[in-house]
Amino acid sequence: MQGSLLRFYVHEGQRHHGRLVWEWLLERANELGIRGGSAFRAMAGFGRHHVLHESHFFELAGTLTVEVEFIVTEEEANRLLALLSEAKVRLFYSRIPALFGVINPDAADPPVPD
Repeated sequence: MQGSLLRFYVHEGQRHHGRLVWEWLLERANELGIRGGSAFRAMAGFGRHHVLHESHFFELAGTLTVEVEFIVTEEEANRLLALLSEAKVRLFYSRIPALFGVINPDAADPPVPD
């Protein structure tokens, strides 16, 4: 199946209407029927301001990045991006072409779209 790896980069403490953005993203994607998503906390990194942040015991929470990613069809990606635009959530993202599927699928796996 062809689609996209849709990856969002958010600060771990970033909120939208009182909710952590990474949690909000996973919940909205689930409500849209996207088959799965994951959130990963970074160990270190820097962004557009070129400030290096690293995970240390003494570092204040909320300064590192959480990557939230989904492997989706083009239609699913478009619906999720439209939802984010409508909700006026400001996020950096990447959308990378992907081939995906299930090896030896069973009856519980969703059908492959035409």
